[in-house]
Amino acid sequence: MSVIEIKVPAIGESVTEVTLSQWLKNDGDFVGLDEPICEFESDKATLELPAEVAGKLIRVAGEGDDLKIGDVVAKIDTSVTAGASPTPTPNTVVEAPKAETKVESKENHATGHPSPAAAKILSEANISTSAISGTGKDGRITKEDANQAVKTGTTAAPATTSAPKESPTVAPPIANSNFSRNTRAEKMSRMRRTIAKRLVSAKNNTAMLTTFNEVDLTEVMALRDKYQEKFVAKYGIKLGFMSIFAKACAKVLMEMPEVNAMIDGDDLIYHDYADISIAISTPTGLVVPPLHNVESLNFAEIEFQIKALAEKARNGKLTIEEMSGGTFTITNGGVFGSMMSTPIINEPQSAILGMHAIQQRPMAINGEVKIRPMMYLALSYDHRVIDGSSSVTFLVKVKKLIEDPISLVMDL
Repeated sequence: MSVIEIKVPAIGESVTEVTLSQWLKNDGDFVGLDEPICEFESDKATLELPAEVAGKLIRVAGEGDDLKIGDVVAKIDTSVTAGASPTPTPNTVVEAPKAETKVESKENHATGHPSPAAAKILSEANISTSAISGTGKDGRITKEDANQAVKTGTTAAPATTSAPKESPTVAPPIANSNFSRNTRAEKMSRMRRTIAKRLVSAKNNTAMLTTFNEVDLTEVMALRDKYQEKFVAKYGIKLGFMSIFAKACAKVLMEMPEVNAMIDGDDLIYHDYADISIAISTPTGLVVPPLHNVESLNFAEIEFQIKALAEKARNGKLTIEEMSGGTFTITNGGVFGSMMSTPIINEPQSAILGMHAIQQRPMAINGEVKIRPMMYLALSYDHRVIDGSSSVTFLVKVKKLIEDPISLVMDL
């Protein structure tokens, strides 16, 4: 018998551990060459592990296990061919068939809970996990279970209430399905653990402050209304707020290199380009892939890149290279209704701009009260790198460009 060990491959320079999020093949299945056998969740992305050879799969690691680069994930018996039953070895004891007995399933925190890939599929199809029986380890709902539920059109089972027992003297307690004292423990995903570490590190290792301002979006909205149809007709994509803010930030970053710098030991690293990371919310957490050389891109190119990165992020298809780098970050909590926040710096960067919800507010304009679409802006920055005056100046410059977008378009 020839058995080949399948190990965790080197994924990227900064990745030292992964989590086995889901098995795609059952123990004992025959797998073909390059056929995906499991999914890994790294600090930054979800990756599939292909079989290096064809043969019978022998699982070694379990779902949810944390593995280091080089650890054995599985073994493949290459002596087994497709459609053939493996020949028992001399030491193998073959038991006679037993009468079918009822085996109680082993339940734990994984029972009834979906894997990350399954959770995404069920969420998009608006299917409740309570209507699905998991076939994975310990009753976990696998990607195949989710796909089958979508295919059969499974929906959440209606809640049933049992008839109250009759009692001649004592009235039955009122059953309230909303009142519960139950708790459950779920292991944090590797991405969530990484996010937690990075946020705590940013709070502990930077001298972080936040400065605020507000911006009037009247002119930007008028610009979009006037040219949106022509923009879509020419480029096939809508002109959004994010590309305008990214372009404005890139222009000011080129004028104020200290905001675009970062600390490396005792040195300050300045960048002659603006790689702006865009915060994207995904089912497994927040990711911040960068757009490269935003200062040299036009609005359509920025919109196309944001759309492509967002689609990849939500499908778990971002590569390590696409997640690396960035000299400045923009996050838009306004899409979730946030009125004001203090965003946390994305290390090793030194600043992050927070956009918020647009609100119609009365403003004093040339001695008159007018209703204007206003947005609060927040710039969090590392005071070790950026002085307070520089942070305020940066935000004021961005504000002026947004309120006069023609000057931005004309590069004035």
